Amino acid sequence: CHLIGYLRLSHHLIALNFVICTFDKLDFASHKDVKITDTVFDGVEVRVYQPPAKEDEGLKRSVVYIHGGGWALARAKMGAYNNLCRIMAESLNAVVVSVEYRLVPEVCFPEQWHDALRATKHFLQPDVLAEYSVDPSRIAISGDSAGGNLAAAVCQQLSKDEHLTIRPKLQALIYPVLQAFDFSTPSYQQNMNIPILRRTVMIDYWTYYLNANSDLTPSLLINNHTALDVGQAASFRERLNWTSLLPSSFKKTYKPVIQTTGKAEIMQEVPALLDVRAAPLLAEDETLQLQPKTYILICENDVLRDDGMMYAKRLEKAGVEVTLDHFEDCFHGCMIFTSWPADFSAGVQTRNSYIKWLDENL
Repeated sequence: CHLIGYLRLSHHLIALNFVICTFDKLDFASHKDVKITDTVFDGVEVRVYQPPAKEDEGLKRSVVYIHGGGWALARAKMGAYNNLCRIMAESLNAVVVSVEYRLVPEVCFPEQWHDALRATKHFLQPDVLAEYSVDPSRIAISGDSAGGNLAAAVCQQLSKDEHLTIRPKLQALIYPVLQAFDFSTPSYQQNMNIPILRRTVMIDYWTYYLNANSDLTPSLLINNHTALDVGQAASFRERLNWTSLLPSSFKKTYKPVIQTTGKAEIMQEVPALLDVRAAPLLAEDETLQLQPKTYILICENDVLRDDGMMYAKRLEKAGVEVTLDHFEDCFHGCMIFTSWPADFSAGVQTRNSYIKWLDENL
């Protein structure tokens, strides 16, 4: 990875890292009887949460959870995610597997994707599910932000794997990041300076994740990488045409930013910008048709709002049953803000809605 570029973190990224590290030191209330085990699935560290067995109980349902943090921050074991997964295990009476994928700058794309895929495929083996008393027909894959990106990309890959006998019943994506094609969607324009995920910060995450030169940020910001003269981008353009995929309440008066002449060399230098493993929204319709029943949570005050909305619309057009949960007064990352001193109503509200959907559909 470009370690020097990573070390040149913006003040926003440094501040976010401070918040995450602070959360990691908080002493969250424990949830009695939830057994927590750290283990390894096919070379990938995971943390498994098991609620207590009940008398005459059958097999349990399960959630594979992939945490957020821009592919570079946070951990499955950090306080906020540990707390979320314990609450999920207890509330759903489900086995929760939290994936501890490797982070930038240790590794870059596609290694995070490989880690999440390997861990998930290992868990989906019949003998492993039997070891944890999990019902093979009641498994969800889920994640937030960059974890939502990985969950969607892994789910797409699993749906195409002809050797798999067990696949997720559901996917649940929390304010997922799904594309690096257009950084001027209405939500990117509307929320470009909204904490905790400003537009330039999201582009920084992308460049670090894709092992790209951080000097490309100004060009990415104005969509020079997907200009009309960049032939590699042409076939993908309709797959995230927000002028047709977004409702008028999202589009407002914003206009598309499409350069006539851009920089084709960016795509030559960073081909992963158009790799569906990095940008699941770019997947072809044939892949989307294979996706399971889906939940997507989006927040109005979030640059990624339109990523989630466009994916929901494309999945619906492909025949997938989708629940879109749009929170008008919430912001990116709010779901982990549920405990003192940051016990926000936005966090509790989104978490409860998410868990309620899982409870009703898993």
